[in-house]
Amino acid sequence: MSAATASHRIDAAARVRLLVLDVDGVLTDGRLYYGARGEALKVFHVRDGLGLKLLAAAGVTVAVISGRRSSMTGRRCRELGVRQLLQGVEDKVAAFHRLRGRLGMSSSVCACVGDDLPDVPLMREVGLSFAVADAHPQARDAAHVITRLPGGQGAVREVCDYLLEARRQVAAIT
Repeated sequence: MSAATASHRIDAAARVRLLVLDVDGVLTDGRLYYGARGEALKVFHVRDGLGLKLLAAAGVTVAVISGRRSSMTGRRCRELGVRQLLQGVEDKVAAFHRLRGRLGMSSSVCACVGDDLPDVPLMREVGLSFAVADAHPQARDAAHVITRLPGGQGAVREVCDYLLEARRQVAAIT
């Protein structure tokens, strides 16, 4: 990556006011666990949660847009104070545009994290897109930044740290 490209990404990251996350494969490792009674279970990484709280404390709105519906996702979002939760979404781009419109934000100050084909159109709509390390190749190709860690294993914390560090770097320059 050239110095100019890296500088552009740092500037874009420092401007982010909304981070949109997928769930399965991003906040989780993408595996679905089913209990004896048919309930689906999800595993979330605690470091991702702290990263999201730190990002929110810095003034960044966090949103979750997921194609699946899950009571576990709702519970985790409540625990983290994530109020922008959209589940069972077929068209993530349309949901994103409604959300950013409600929040009064342009796409250029929005970022997202994805891992698979349903995320790619949204990844192309935002100012800065991330793919987790184990993302599908098309999601990786659509990303501006690829995390070192896989989904559900601290990748979201890595994104939060990236965004927070970009803010520190830009603030130190100005």
